Amino acid sequence: MAIDKHTGMVEKRGAGLWLTHLGLIIGVLFIFFPIWLAFVASTVQQADIVRPPMPLLPGGHFLENYGKALTSGINAPVATMLFNSAVMALGISLGKIVISLLSAFAIVYFRFPGRTLFFWLIFLTLMLPVEVRIVPTYEVAANFGMLNSYSGLIFPLIASATATFLFRQFFMTVPDELAEAARVDGARPMRFFFDILLPMSRTNIAALFVILFIYGWNQYLWPLLITTDPSMNTIVMGIKQMFPSGDDLADWPVIMATSILAMIPPVAVVIGMQKLFIRGLVDSEK
Repeated sequence: MAIDKHTGMVEKRGAGLWLTHLGLIIGVLFIFFPIWLAFVASTVQQADIVRPPMPLLPGGHFLENYGKALTSGINAPVATMLFNSAVMALGISLGKIVISLLSAFAIVYFRFPGRTLFFWLIFLTLMLPVEVRIVPTYEVAANFGMLNSYSGLIFPLIASATATFLFRQFFMTVPDELAEAARVDGARPMRFFFDILLPMSRTNIAALFVILFIYGWNQYLWPLLITTDPSMNTIVMGIKQMFPSGDDLADWPVIMATSILAMIPPVAVVIGMQKLFIRGLVDSEK
């Protein structure tokens, strides 16, 4: 053990430090190895996969397999399904954040009868996931003509009791003096919201965006019900449709290439917003 003179933090040295790093490396390898196998399978031919042993080094068919994956598919090209998933994930994540911010702002900063009751009614919806209310939700979407549309993929899923609760808790930690000072300066409520609360909520928004984007990207059951047009399929649906049924033969290199392509957008979002995401989760000043 040693204490850093600059930070005052206790640092581990010696065998304990090496064992910690070794454990982390082994854990990363266990997690990464299946992804590496999927990548290798996406760069070889079908015969190399079905005939053991499975190769552990990439083959020479990378461009061929990925080009075939992007332009082909069971019902729609993979590129189209990737676009549909991106639109759905962005719509759900941004919609949830906007609605939750406004809902939390109204509950915390506006005085109206029953505001606490309304908050707990919103919170109680956590007990009613999409799977429980899927039949009435589908009926409402169908009556509004939202089948086979981006609005049908997005709007029924954009309400979020969890995000509303988190923003409410954060807004309640903001000193009342800020709101009083803004009121004295003549700032109207929405000016206070945009100029003060939103900048202060930046790390919270980033953390929620990452979580909600992955949530929207991985949706399967709702897109399966709301879409019958193959051109509206999402990438998760597409991967499921590529798996063989009965005596059909699977094109495993294309399936693996599609799986790798499906991982790239959420991984890119996590990496791109990593610093804000971590600060939003652990920042003690929020």
